[in-house]
Amino acid sequence: MRKLLFIPVILFILAGWWLYQDMRTQLIAPLRLDRPELFAIEPGMSLLAVADEVARRGWFDYPLYLELEGKIRGVDGLIKAGHYQLAPGATALSLLDMIVAGKVTQHALTIPEGWTFRQIMVALHEHRRITRVLTSTDPQRVMAEIGYPGYAAEGRFFPDTYYFPAETTDVDFLRRAFKQMEAVLSEEWELRMAGLPYQSPYQALIMASLIEKETAAADERERIAGVFIRRLQRNMKLQTDPTVIYAMGESFDGDIRLKDLDINSPFNTYRHKGLPPTPIAAAGRASIRAALRPEPGEALYFVATGENGRHHFSRTLAEHNKAVAKYQLK
Repeated sequence: MRKLLFIPVILFILAGWWLYQDMRTQLIAPLRLDRPELFAIEPGMSLLAVADEVARRGWFDYPLYLELEGKIRGVDGLIKAGHYQLAPGATALSLLDMIVAGKVTQHALTIPEGWTFRQIMVALHEHRRITRVLTSTDPQRVMAEIGYPGYAAEGRFFPDTYYFPAETTDVDFLRRAFKQMEAVLSEEWELRMAGLPYQSPYQALIMASLIEKETAAADERERIAGVFIRRLQRNMKLQTDPTVIYAMGESFDGDIRLKDLDINSPFNTYRHKGLPPTPIAAAGRASIRAALRPEPGEALYFVATGENGRHHFSRTLAEHNKAVAKYQLK
C-alpha cells in the first residue's frame, strides 16, 4: 500500500516539475512581436487582466503563467499603470519586470528658443500624449490655473526638450517648464556682472528675450547685450525690431514698414524708452547669460547684414547710417 501511495506522489512531483520548467521556458521565450508595440496598462488593472490582454493580442499563449510568476515573486499587486514600449525580442518575463518597475514610455515635446506663449500652447494642445485640462488659453487664466496668478505668461517657460509619460497634463507640463525657467534664471542671476541696469531678475529675462529674437548667431549674443545695456545706461531707446513685430501680433506679414515703427504699444521700443513690460519670447540659457554678462565695448548700434543672421556693429550714428545704406537699402 505504501508503494502504491508513493507512485501518485512521485507523479505529482514530476508533473509539477514539468509544469514549472514549461512555465520558465514560455516566460523567457520572445513574445510574438513583428514590430515595436505600445502597450497601455490602465489604472486598477490586475496582473491577470494584463496577462489576458497580452494573450488577446496574440503575443503570448499562457496568461496564467504570467500571473503565477507574479504571485511567486509577490509582485502581482505592484504593477504600475502607464504606456510601455515593447520591442521585438521582449519576453513575458521582461514585460513583468518592466511593469513592476514602472518603466513607462517617455514622450517628448520641445520648446524652441524664441517661441511665444501662443506657440507653446498650440504645441501643447496638439500633442497626442498630453492631456488637456486647462479651461482656457488666455494667458492670465492659464497662469492662475497652474498656480501662479498675477504672473505674465510670456517668456516664463524655459525652452528645452521635456520628456514625460503619457497622459501628463498641460498643467503639469507648464508648471515644470515654469519652474525650470525660474531655476535657470536664479542660477544665472547669481553670476551676473556688477553695474547692470536691472532692478530684478525679471528685467534680465526681458532683456534676454530681446537678445534671443535679435540674432541667430550664437557668438553675437553678448555683443548685442552690450549694445542694449549701453543704450539703457545712456537713456537711449532700444529701437529693436522684434519688439515692433511682437506689438504687431498677427498683423505682421514679414515686413516692417516705416509706419509700423510708430505703432502705439508699450512693447514698441522705437516709441518708448527702457525695456518692454514683459519678455517677448522664451529665452534660452545662453541669452539669459548674455543679458547678465554682456560684452564690453563702445558700439551703440547694429544692423542685420543679411548673411546668416549676423549684424554689423557701429559706434556712432553716422557709421550706423552708412551700414544701413549698405546692408538694408541696397
